[in-house]
Amino acid sequence: MEPQIQANGVHGAHHEDERPLRLAAFEMEIPIGTRRNGNWMSAAFHNVTAVVSAGVLGLPNAMVFLTWGPGIAVLILSWIVTLFSFWQLIQLHERPPNKRFNRYHELGQEAFGKTRGLWIVVPLQLLVELSVDILYMVVGGQALQNIYNMNCSGDCPLSNLGANPYRRTYIWILVFASVYFLLVQLPNLSSLSKLSLAAAIMSIGYSTIAWIVPVALNHQHNDMTKGLSAIFNALSTVAFAYAGHNVSLEIQATLPSTPEEPSRIAMWRGVKLAYAIIALCYFPVALICYWAYGNDLKNSNLGILRYESWPVWLATAANLMVVIHVIGSYLIYAMPLFDMMELVLVGKWGLPPTFKLRLITRSLYVGFTMVMAMTFPFFRGLLGFFGGFAYAPTTYFLPCCMWLAMCKPNRWSLEWTVNWICIILGILLMLVGSIGGFWQIYVEAYAYKFYPN
Repeated sequence: MEPQIQANGVHGAHHEDERPLRLAAFEMEIPIGTRRNGNWMSAAFHNVTAVVSAGVLGLPNAMVFLTWGPGIAVLILSWIVTLFSFWQLIQLHERPPNKRFNRYHELGQEAFGKTRGLWIVVPLQLLVELSVDILYMVVGGQALQNIYNMNCSGDCPLSNLGANPYRRTYIWILVFASVYFLLVQLPNLSSLSKLSLAAAIMSIGYSTIAWIVPVALNHQHNDMTKGLSAIFNALSTVAFAYAGHNVSLEIQATLPSTPEEPSRIAMWRGVKLAYAIIALCYFPVALICYWAYGNDLKNSNLGILRYESWPVWLATAANLMVVIHVIGSYLIYAMPLFDMMELVLVGKWGLPPTFKLRLITRSLYVGFTMVMAMTFPFFRGLLGFFGGFAYAPTTYFLPCCMWLAMCKPNRWSLEWTVNWICIILGILLMLVGSIGGFWQIYVEAYAYKFYPN
């Protein structure tokens, strides 16, 4: 029987003991395999690494355009809605009982049908994971460039000189990307546990530094002129900051599950801890940095980590934390994509599951994301556009659509009404965020020269 990309692995709804022996060993090593040695703590720091992205550094800039009242309301509402949609995905992971949906597209197929579910979910999930990894290439390169510029004295050949904010950033993206050619050979999510823990600690570290320093230095807030497109882009920046649902089912797949203690118990425990950490990172950074810097925020979201009045050693440490964090986050988002590639290449096309195949395919992926980041390093615009176009659906309203399709609550009941409110808000966010992000890309790209000297 030819394997298919369907619910519950490469063989649809077949139980693990019915799978052909030819693929049994392969499925133990694919990125989203049958190794279930995780626990609620590993789920917590995987989710912190996935959700607390470098997008947190864009929140102060978003607050500038949203202002105090609407900005705080958007931050709180997004936190509540995305926690609710996270809970929905956790519950649907094993619904019906004795059947696990280890991948986002598998759940989509169960909710919308095998063919329709693939066409709805897979393009969005691929776009999310690919765009996140491209953005992390940009962020990592910019952070390395910040470190170099702050510690360079005299005539430095690779410094960011002149008025062009992207001058020679592509070189630092190339340097940053080199580490991935080795790290992407790690087989699966379970093998990322220690790296994910380190990345989660780093995200807490640089988020804390970002808001503690302006309090200590007693910066003053300045107003900023607002525009409609900038407000739209700010909304999608917030959407990006809460994006982590695209890998939630894959993270839950690393947890063991028994009738007495299904995986949703450990996963929900881990997500509650993760979202408490997210709140402690996001709200102080967004609100205090907005109060502190206002109109002085740089166009690059990493500007708050190299503010002129910071001690050089502290700004260097913060940017180094960003580098370590995005290394872990890149891999968390890449693993589901590697999983799809290997399911098709091995499970469907029949290629042997060798190290050579993994080396070639994953290295090509790193090379592609590296070239895209070097060519289009428009962090703010890409953040806004993809935040609206891709992250809003998979984070804000697709889980609600799946819940309505699978659980079928009574029409006009509280459960039905809440889900439809989330769907409408998510669709509006997708539309306005895409418009704002596209305009920001246009503004940043207008005078951009590819690979400037």
